[in-house]
Amino acid sequence: MMTSKEGAPNPSKPEAPTAGPAPRAPSTGFVLRFHRYDRMLHGFLMASFLTLALTGMPLLFPEAPWARTLANLLGGYRVTGVLHRIAAVTLMSVFLTHLFRLGHRLFVRKDFGLLWGPRSLVPQPVDLIQLLQHFRWFVGLGPRPRFDRYSYWEKFDYWSVFWGMAIIGTSGLMLWFPAFFARFLPGWIFNIALVIHGEEALMAMVFIFTVHFFNGHLRPDKFPMDLVIFTGRVSVEELKHERPAEYERLVTEDGLAKAMTSPPSPGLVTMGRLVGSIAVCIGLTIAGLAIYALLR
Repeated sequence: MMTSKEGAPNPSKPEAPTAGPAPRAPSTGFVLRFHRYDRMLHGFLMASFLTLALTGMPLLFPEAPWARTLANLLGGYRVTGVLHRIAAVTLMSVFLTHLFRLGHRLFVRKDFGLLWGPRSLVPQPVDLIQLLQHFRWFVGLGPRPRFDRYSYWEKFDYWSVFWGMAIIGTSGLMLWFPAFFARFLPGWIFNIALVIHGEEALMAMVFIFTVHFFNGHLRPDKFPMDLVIFTGRVSVEELKHERPAEYERLVTEDGLAKAMTSPPSPGLVTMGRLVGSIAVCIGLTIAGLAIYALLR
């Protein structure tokens, strides 16, 4: 408020408005990280991949003692082959559905943040920087990287699906429909497709069931289970700790309050723990059996 030289209020000049306190970001509660659609697609992806691994490993290692036992538990080699193809169709359907949704967001909704920026899964220079920072942090030579919505290893996991569909999916279709592809491909290419399909599938399976499971569930700050992919929710405290750059960006953009949601129900948490534990146990068992067969 303006005053005259004598210190009295000056009625000729209006009093400046007093700024109110800045809105505070929520410090507790839960943030919605994955919508129901994303969680549903991941569920089908997880189920189909586990089925492909369960049915594919007995076919890849038929001479292993455990292969025949596992195939018989699934109904025999004939049933195993049928289940393998059903899971393959499911996985391809999930992949095509995801591509359709990406196309809709990009070309209809004009959401160009999919291509670049903090909300994008496209690898960017910052990912290489954070990779180096992470290795320095592992050995105590620097601070932990300030991750945003997606870390470099999550982007690697995401794009590995595209690689897998291109290599494993194409070779699998060639082996499934040899008469069709033989119309315009030489016969020797099917021998290469057989080797590629098995070796690439084995590599993908071991990676998912070891590295991906460790990053997602088995590392010390997540053990025994990260429930975010099942509940879709992450606590504000966890967001601030794991992804400080995303937390600060949401606060700056006034988007944190909009992302707040209700806590996960006890039933959803129980379901997530049960399904996740079963998936981890099956995956680690299959990976162990495959590695054992390779060593023998």
